[in-house]
Amino acid sequence: MSQPLVDVRDLSVHFPVGRTMFNQGVTVRAVDGVSLSIGKGEVLGLVGESGSGKTTLGRSLLRLVEPTGGSVRLNGEEVTTMSPARLRRARSEMQIIFQDPFASLNPRMSVGEILSEALHLHRIGTRADRRDRVATLLEKVGLPASAAQRHPHEFSGGQRQRIGIARALSVNPAFIVADEPVSALDVSIQAQIVNLLHDLREALDLSILFIGHDLSVIEYLCDRVMVMYMGRVMETGTVADIYQRPRHPYTRALLDAAPQVTTRRRTDRIMLTGDLPSPVNPPSGCIFRTRCPFATEACAQAIPPLLARAPGHEVACIRAEEIDLAPA
Repeated sequence: MSQPLVDVRDLSVHFPVGRTMFNQGVTVRAVDGVSLSIGKGEVLGLVGESGSGKTTLGRSLLRLVEPTGGSVRLNGEEVTTMSPARLRRARSEMQIIFQDPFASLNPRMSVGEILSEALHLHRIGTRADRRDRVATLLEKVGLPASAAQRHPHEFSGGQRQRIGIARALSVNPAFIVADEPVSALDVSIQAQIVNLLHDLREALDLSILFIGHDLSVIEYLCDRVMVMYMGRVMETGTVADIYQRPRHPYTRALLDAAPQVTTRRRTDRIMLTGDLPSPVNPPSGCIFRTRCPFATEACAQAIPPLLARAPGHEVACIRAEEIDLAPA
């Protein structure tokens, strides 16, 4: 990758828990030293169980959640130190698609008002220009221009998510965080929205951080994949690396847990047992070791660094060279 559009280094988001005037409390490391890059026109998939820090990471890139430390650069400009005025202008370059389309749309506003709101805030175009832009946006996401006169409650869940996508596109952003945008939709509607995002990415050369649980969606839509567990990156690589040559036990466990249509009984699955450890009192060393079938005493001694095992394929596991995790 030559010049990444989004370049993140050692990003952390920590939350104090249980702090009182008599007790300093503890710190939950929701995002703990994450680095990533996304090129122009590239889609990076972010996967992991609920509570792994995916949403917090995505929102911290846009400063919807303030980072505790680290660097976020968009087109070479540092986002974490932008003044409030500069950050408001930068909102036109980076947008978000939320998981729940109904909760993210103002029920008192018409669709036309929702889509033109950001144009008005950023002083883009005249009133007539904004009206034309709204019609164009609705067409891009597969809705009629007449939808501009209606309110969010008059649409289905899939249609509301199309409106949410149109709103994100309204100011021509270069980078979009898609925060589980299909998880609240029926399966048949999910496919329509995923195909829409795929087509828009191709047509507009968008860079996207796609946060999701459905590994088949990630495989179809994304160029590269990052696997998170309790705020840390376990593995990152191309779709082929992750799906055909996983090197971290957690990655393999996620793949094995994905529904598959097959009559062949798998005997080599890695099954996750138990829940995630408490973020208030995480395990020492490798944070995944308490659920890992390959863990040894050495795994408790130090946090494994994220190391390249092949070009573009990084793994945080001290046993990555010893164990064979390729699916049979």
